[in-house]
Amino acid sequence: VDHGESYLSIYANNESLLKQEVRNGILQEGIRPDGRRPDQIRPIWAQVSYLPRAHGSAIFTRGQTQVLTTVTLGSTAEEQRLDSISPATSKRYIHHYNFPPYSVGEVRRMRGASRRDIGHGALAERSLLPVVPDVDEFPYTLRLVTEVVSSNGSTSMASVCGSSLALMDAGVPITAPVAGVAMGLVTDPETGVFTVLTDIQGMEDALGDMDFKVAGTSEGVTGIQMDIKVKGITTEIMRQALAQAHDGRQFILGKMLDALAGPRAEMSKFAPRVTRIKINPEKIGAIIGPGGKNIRALQEETHTKIDIEDDGTVSVASADSVGAATAVERILGL
Repeated sequence: VDHGESYLSIYANNESLLKQEVRNGILQEGIRPDGRRPDQIRPIWAQVSYLPRAHGSAIFTRGQTQVLTTVTLGSTAEEQRLDSISPATSKRYIHHYNFPPYSVGEVRRMRGASRRDIGHGALAERSLLPVVPDVDEFPYTLRLVTEVVSSNGSTSMASVCGSSLALMDAGVPITAPVAGVAMGLVTDPETGVFTVLTDIQGMEDALGDMDFKVAGTSEGVTGIQMDIKVKGITTEIMRQALAQAHDGRQFILGKMLDALAGPRAEMSKFAPRVTRIKINPEKIGAIIGPGGKNIRALQEETHTKIDIEDDGTVSVASADSVGAATAVERILGL
């Protein structure tokens, strides 16, 4: 080594050589850094009910990427209210994504949610919304939290898989499980030769030309997100990427269904049971009482949470079925 050459220059040369070797191996030999074929998915295993006290939980592992997702069920009054310029809106399906430093072997300060945390959480949330039952069928607010335990690429798509399993473990009647996979790309700009990669890991994301996340059920796509480093993606590349993503999704769904074949018939004994009844809106005042005296006393006596909407819909939530039945009986009596 020339002693006049800086360490920074040596590092840059090594990085350039590594990138060249990885890309040539994929394009010319069809061999990826970990020895997989271009369309091969890393080993997968999953487990549900990992946290017995939670309303629903699941661990999903793909290669060195592992996530733990928990589900908490609440009454419809606990939905998140969004304060914006537009008329007040709310959402009852909420997904939060946490990417702690230890998941990538780093030590740094724990601050608030990063742009990455918010973006990945939103992608997983949007990908599952099409299969979440509406409030009339399942009158609950659902909050999911995904903790990234270990990361080597595609944690957002692992979050989608973990969330599907956790929802089914909680007894949420989703219409179909959703799986996600990240597609990569390596191209030769001179010859136009390209290779599409299924289930990319961190190195292939950093040294490749594309990170194309595709989530969906066995029937169709529910969410996509793309980052590219080349000037454009041809129709042929997109067609092949979506075809490989479809095959990868079916494979992953099969592994997920091995862990849990469908939504559980019964919810966790720790989850609240919600009973919805309809009353005459003119009688709402009788239930609430002066200053809320009646409804507070009823909730304390029956150990329930009672929410009343303007149209006369009353939701009674309680983990105690006897208390809930008593509250409903008292409300109908009023």
